[in-house]
Amino acid sequence: MEKKREENDIAAKIDHTLLKPETTSQQITQLCEQAIEYQFVAVCIPPYFVRNAFALLEDEKVKIASVIGFPLGYSSSFIKVEEAKRAMEDGAHELDVVMNLCAFFSGNEKEVLKEIQSITQLAHLRNKIVKLIIETSLFSESDLKRACSLAVKAEVDFVKNGSGFIGRGATVEAIAQLRDLLPKKIKIKASGGIKTKNEVLDLIVAGADRIGTSAAIQIIEKVEA
Repeated sequence: MEKKREENDIAAKIDHTLLKPETTSQQITQLCEQAIEYQFVAVCIPPYFVRNAFALLEDEKVKIASVIGFPLGYSSSFIKVEEAKRAMEDGAHELDVVMNLCAFFSGNEKEVLKEIQSITQLAHLRNKIVKLIIETSLFSESDLKRACSLAVKAEVDFVKNGSGFIGRGATVEAIAQLRDLLPKKIKIKASGGIKTKNEVLDLIVAGADRIGTSAAIQIIEKVEA
């Protein structure tokens, strides 16, 4: 895939992201206004601000993505399911759900699968999208295969390489590995440390369908320059 082909479509692949713990409602308003102006596919925000964003984006094409069990994923399944319900009730169209890595690395794959399936089925009944966040930088090759197998069984819509809070950010190698391991029906979101147009284009070529970044404005302005 030629990089030039992707330049005009970068905004349509970006989740304009703001997940810092010190995020304010004023910053969320600005984020939503920017998403409308630049036509980003979605904003990715803390659950606390979903209702605010919905009020701003209700009549717009921009989707609202919120995070569940973020950033470490080891909340109880009950809490994560309730968090997902509340986010959707508040207006979220997409859920970026952190896998329970403690359960995964403890070998409790049935427990991990049950949790992911519960949230995914709940979301799909409401025509919402689920992105499963794993942490590729923590995984061996066999771990990655196991995690991808769980994603397939749970019928998630996307696998996301990481939260951006742990380990390395998105790499071309990690995204290419995910693309090789996952069926085409499961899309890939690249996230973590993505700051430049060239990084975005390289990740798209490697197989990313969606890009999560807090540097979306500087990336797009470089593209348009």
